[in-house]
Amino acid sequence: MYTASQKKRENIAEYLLYLWQIEDLIRANHLDIDEIKRTIIDRYTDLDEARRKELTEWYESLIDMMRREGVEKKGHLQINKNTLNDLADLHRRLLTDPKFADYGAEFYRTLPYIVELRAKAGDEKAGEIETCFNALYGILMLRLAGKEISEDTLTATKQISKLLALLAHYYKKDYNNELEKRED
Repeated sequence: MYTASQKKRENIAEYLLYLWQIEDLIRANHLDIDEIKRTIIDRYTDLDEARRKELTEWYESLIDMMRREGVEKKGHLQINKNTLNDLADLHRRLLTDPKFADYGAEFYRTLPYIVELRAKAGDEKAGEIETCFNALYGILMLRLAGKEISEDTLTATKQISKLLALLAHYYKKDYNNELEKRED
């Protein structure tokens, strides 16, 4: 919860990937708050009782949302989908505004990787930005599992990361109503 709040303020892309990981941690703990307390919350030894209670309530609310939204097995919470939609909307705005040619150039350097990933996705087609997030999340999961990652995949990941970092930068500016004040 504390990490999520910090990431949301600082880097929306990291925030979204972090929340996807939280969804998977909740699933790995069978949507059981007692398991989550034992495997996650109890590891925070520096939390006082009030913050521990707050963190527990945060996980309980996420569990409740996952159940109500039917994403117990897979998928993402609506709040995360909304964040992704906001990023996709900003992406489209940036691409159509000549003031942000740097973003367009970064996108077109990334596009071949997006096209390749979408071709491999089969029937589960996603938008351009969601495809980028899916790729980065997949790499994160491979690293956590200690799997080897090919050079080609690392190259693609590096370019996708550049695009999402730039998008996150512009998101923060847009959030702070500073996007129109283009600095060069």
